Amino acid sequence: MSSPQPSSKLPDIPSVNEVRLNGRLWLVALALIGVALWATPRIWKRAERFEITADYRIPYSLSRDYWLYQRRMEQIKDPQQIVVLGDSVVWGEYVLPDGTLAHFLNEQCGQPERFLNGGVNGLFPLAMEGLVKHYGEPLRGRKVILHCNLLWMSSPKADLNVQKEEKFNHSRLVPQFSPRIPCYKANANERLSVIVERNVQFMSWVTHLQSAYFNDRSIPAWTLEDDGNDPPSYPNSYKNPFAQITMRVPPSPANDPLRSPSGQRHKPWNATGGSLVQFEWVELDKSLQWAAFKRTLEKLRARRNEVLVLLGPFNEHVIAQESLDGYHKLRDGAMSWLKNQGTDCILPEPLPSDLYADASHPLTDGYRLLARRVSEDAGFRRWMK
Repeated sequence: MSSPQPSSKLPDIPSVNEVRLNGRLWLVALALIGVALWATPRIWKRAERFEITADYRIPYSLSRDYWLYQRRMEQIKDPQQIVVLGDSVVWGEYVLPDGTLAHFLNEQCGQPERFLNGGVNGLFPLAMEGLVKHYGEPLRGRKVILHCNLLWMSSPKADLNVQKEEKFNHSRLVPQFSPRIPCYKANANERLSVIVERNVQFMSWVTHLQSAYFNDRSIPAWTLEDDGNDPPSYPNSYKNPFAQITMRVPPSPANDPLRSPSGQRHKPWNATGGSLVQFEWVELDKSLQWAAFKRTLEKLRARRNEVLVLLGPFNEHVIAQESLDGYHKLRDGAMSWLKNQGTDCILPEPLPSDLYADASHPLTDGYRLLARRVSEDAGFRRWMK
């Protein structure tokens, strides 16, 4: 008599740690995750200290923290306050916070908090479009001074209109698929991650953590960061990453040596014999940056913003004679288009040569003079009323 053969199929016995979810429990789990993703950034805003001082501007080290920028705009409650929006010319590349255009406009009108510095370092028009579109909703319905810097059309490379791949700042703000930017070669995975970050506030908040506490790096990358020596050491490898999170937005240096009037950078562009520059101006109808500037203006209008465009102040003294006609054609074409669109706009005359630090950035006294000229402009006065 043969013994019974063992069954080849083992009984379905759950392991000790196994948890099986049915359809209903999956829905509950997804709902809890969704609530956590929705609530975390909102709770964080209440818990994290964000101190706004006079002449506040987004710190240079947090220039890519767009979640923080949006949070800053949300804090503006007075409808009479005016945001000055633009690149490093508005932000103040060579000056301290009390040496910027917004500061001196406040000084001219005698109201310390009337004009707010909404500039971001390196914010070219294609990036400005993304900032306004995806993070600028709190600006809706208020007065905005929109700065137009023709430096971004001074060459095909500056216009991002070359086929060779170029690494540039604020790549996560530019259009990812349309319109196409020839020199932007990010793969599909990176582009899709940008789309997700723009539309899921939790992901923008994660970027804020990386910018504010981990030097713009993920926690694993921060842990493995070397000190730059040879041989390298890894000072963060044994640190507790959670100890880095101080729950206080890092402020700008009290007296930034790179931007102090007593610093080495705060000097006229020709102080050491600066030479004239030949520019390869891009025509307006072929410029990616100009097209983006127009779309930004249209977006602000659609949000019922009262917009005043400030064109300049470009340093015409640095332009070589053979490039000067091209600049005048570009400048006059931009002004003509703005006026034909019924846009309030002003074009201040160039500042004295020794009040520029480079091709487009004034020094402290340059901003002071620029603010006075702007405040005395008849178009500006009409717009203010």
